[in-house]
Amino acid sequence: MKISSTSGGLAVAVLGSVTFGTSGAFIKPLLESGWSPTAAVTARVVVGGLVLLPVALVSLRGRWSALWRARWRVLVMAIVGVAVTQLFYFAAIQTIPVATALLIELLAPLLLVGVVWATTRRIPRALVLVGSAFAVGGLLLVIGPGAIRAVDPAGLTFAFLAMVGCAIYFVVAARPSDGLPPVAFAASGLVLGGLILGLLGVSGLLPLTVTLGDLPLAGFELPWWVPLVIVAVVSTAIAYVAGITAAEALGSRLASFVSLLEVVFAALFAWLLLGEQLMPLQLLGGALILGGIAAVRAAGSADEFPVIAAETLALPAHDLPAHDLPALGLPALGLPALDLPALGREVLEPR
Repeated sequence: MKISSTSGGLAVAVLGSVTFGTSGAFIKPLLESGWSPTAAVTARVVVGGLVLLPVALVSLRGRWSALWRARWRVLVMAIVGVAVTQLFYFAAIQTIPVATALLIELLAPLLLVGVVWATTRRIPRALVLVGSAFAVGGLLLVIGPGAIRAVDPAGLTFAFLAMVGCAIYFVVAARPSDGLPPVAFAASGLVLGGLILGLLGVSGLLPLTVTLGDLPLAGFELPWWVPLVIVAVVSTAIAYVAGITAAEALGSRLASFVSLLEVVFAALFAWLLLGEQLMPLQLLGGALILGGIAAVRAAGSADEFPVIAAETLALPAHDLPAHDLPALGLPALGLPALDLPALGREVLEPR
């Protein structure tokens, strides 16, 4: 599915935020019942990828070369967008409050704006700066002002690395598909990312524990696999396809700002399914985030964070010799480096 209009892209982006926002309400009962974060994330990613796999295989009939051309993009998505970002986030919440880690990770859109500002030496449009301020204010209200506090430096470092991974996810997702269907991109990234997480768990580098049995959800006692299937299908399979499709249609900057609605929907679903309190300030925060998105959309895309250039992820036409990702702390993985300053010097054509 390819979306050509901005309104269509926004609709799909909101769908992605809604579906991503359901994950916390369905994952939390698993974690509280004894599942380790690694086990829960690995199961959701693998099952989500397997759900998409049949559709992906059908979409790739006669277009297998597109998957090969996009192999580096898929690999970066699997390692950074799926596995590493979530691992950094869970590493962060071991020593700092969840709200603090979530707030830092969701500042990824501001990182994109800042990188373009620093590398192109062009001040972003006023509407972009206003939208950024609205978005940060809205995040603080939704997550809670208490998220800003003195915390462990190691936890802060992991949270910032999660933010970088989240930003790279949007940049990679926004790159022109070159014939690779979003469902195939999402499925391949999820399956590969799940395998990486699984190997880390089986090897003992990360705790991998599960607890089988009934657990409470929305006032009912349900088998453990019910929330897992829901989070795998809705919060993972559908969410990643929608997010990738929206990023391709809207560009990385606007898509990343729309994704901030995820925290609003997460609070809403936690209220509906887990009985967590929904405060008026959270609703006000949601309104501020919407205002920020509207401002960024009105600013247009002339100073958009660029898609990854062909010469960055592909040579010639689409192939690139493998080298390291030192900036991400992933040496010797055979991945192409993401040269953010070089990306910032390229200007995306207005959509």
